[in-house]
Amino acid sequence: AIGSQDMSETVWLALARRIAALDADPEVDAILVTHGTDTLEETALFLDLTHGGETPVILVGAMRPSSATSADGPANLLAALMVAVSPETHGRGVVVVLNDVVHGARDVTKTSTTAVETFQSPNFGPLGRVTPNGVRYFNPPPPRRAPLGLPDALPPVAILHAHAGMDDVLLRAAWTSGARGLVLAGVGDGNGARPVIAALAEAAAAGLACVRASRCPAGPVLRNIEVSDDALGLVAAGHLNPAKARVLLQLLLANGITDAPSLQAAFDAVG
Repeated sequence: AIGSQDMSETVWLALARRIAALDADPEVDAILVTHGTDTLEETALFLDLTHGGETPVILVGAMRPSSATSADGPANLLAALMVAVSPETHGRGVVVVLNDVVHGARDVTKTSTTAVETFQSPNFGPLGRVTPNGVRYFNPPPPRRAPLGLPDALPPVAILHAHAGMDDVLLRAAWTSGARGLVLAGVGDGNGARPVIAALAEAAAAGLACVRASRCPAGPVLRNIEVSDDALGLVAAGHLNPAKARVLLQLLLANGITDAPSLQAAFDAVG
């Protein structure tokens, strides 16, 4: 076991392969993964993008330690088990269950450092809720996307956090240190200061995959609105936050999808 702050691509790949093996076992009806909350949303998306089976995968965690007077772990685990045995969970891919709420892997994010209701789905809302009478989903499962292949390793992709007065120094450092891709956690609609956008376009012209996401907690990054993405060779992340945009970009690059139009099509399909 590791703390989720120490989650790595190596563990993601091993976990995904283990889930694939369990999915192939006809005696396995659902797969429950206990996970620390710090990077849970990234793991959820990685597994969702690579899981092609029908077996439900449920990620569950806790905000309070087991020694707390009112620990939330046991209740969350019970809720996750109820989700696991619900027939309506089938076909939904990877879901996250905490605080009696079922979230989809694409939208779920941790919003508070301490609150038990920290996990929210700010763009599309939760998938459902766990009640004493069972699990209630608000909508039927959407069509499943074809999974991305599991590579032997994931390429390095850096996230750069935009701020007032930002220059291009850190961006160029990430570029020259061997990153295969860059994700800008931009201000507002994924924007950045002129030197930053110029350097991002320069990196894209040199062959790096460059994605614009937003540091805002909700809302999409829109293509070709504030930034001329197509002209500059950049990709708009849609509703994916910077951490999730990085996960998707790593998988796309590992699967040989490297040109901006193909990357944009993949981001449009997911985010």
